Amino acid sequence: MHLTIRQLQVFEATARLLSFRKAADELHLSQPAVSMQIKQLEENVGLPLFEKLGKQIYMTEAGREIYHYSRSIGQLLTEADEVINGLKGAYQGRLSISVASTANYFVPTLLGTFHKRFPGVTVTLDVTNRKALLEQLNQNQVDLVVMGQPPEGANLEAGAFMENPLVIVAPPTHALAKQSNIPLQRLEDEVFLTRERGSGTRDAIERFFTQHEVQISTGMEIASNEAIKQSVQAGLGLGLLSRDTLEMELALGKLVILDVEDFPIVRHWYVMHRKGKRLSTVAQAFKYFLLEEANKLLHDTHKD
Repeated sequence: MHLTIRQLQVFEATARLLSFRKAADELHLSQPAVSMQIKQLEENVGLPLFEKLGKQIYMTEAGREIYHYSRSIGQLLTEADEVINGLKGAYQGRLSISVASTANYFVPTLLGTFHKRFPGVTVTLDVTNRKALLEQLNQNQVDLVVMGQPPEGANLEAGAFMENPLVIVAPPTHALAKQSNIPLQRLEDEVFLTRERGSGTRDAIERFFTQHEVQISTGMEIASNEAIKQSVQAGLGLGLLSRDTLEMELALGKLVILDVEDFPIVRHWYVMHRKGKRLSTVAQAFKYFLLEEANKLLHDTHKD
């Protein structure tokens, strides 16, 4: 096949958006120019890449295969461009980061400090759940991921940069709010509000209580930390959350952390990427920034 980079770029945009018009707008081309590039690519491949049903286009099997490779080639070209800029000593380019939803409570603060040092860097930030983060790592879709415990056996390079304590929270009026050293078994009498299955917080909590042979009752599965906090304040149950998510509620006295034996559950935040991935100069700089400075910067911010 004799494919051109331009053909793959046009195809990637069209396949991602499933629209010739939207691809043309994104690439600042005319719609006939997009159609021509797709037609030339199909002639080079020797198979149709799209089929049209009504007004909607869909990828064929060949189209899905080409889409996979066009994305990979595009990512490699972006990496190459950033590495070359780094060799020139230019801290410019794009930084693509995905973070767990809980990490979004502190990552923007760190990005603000990083951006002041390197104003030429454009950052793309995606906030999503653990399952999606692992898929992005597997597909090499982002430069770096910030999340909790990396999965065992994964082909990843991961570095811990900050503690991530999990605590039990209650409204200030709860019967346990002013008690000290509450036994774990006492929690079996309470109802808990937890994150959805598959979340890093949920996995850590289930491992902890299984190891301590404590059975807790789950009243509701809730897909966001904010919704859990609101539900705890409303008296619907106790919450199990990262302490990093609670700064405002604790300061305003809307929630309290219960003094339970063997708590907090101390985990860590990790920055990670695919093993063997060649990071751009910008991505290397941000990784180093997290590993060396994030903990102190956030600690100083909380003191202020």
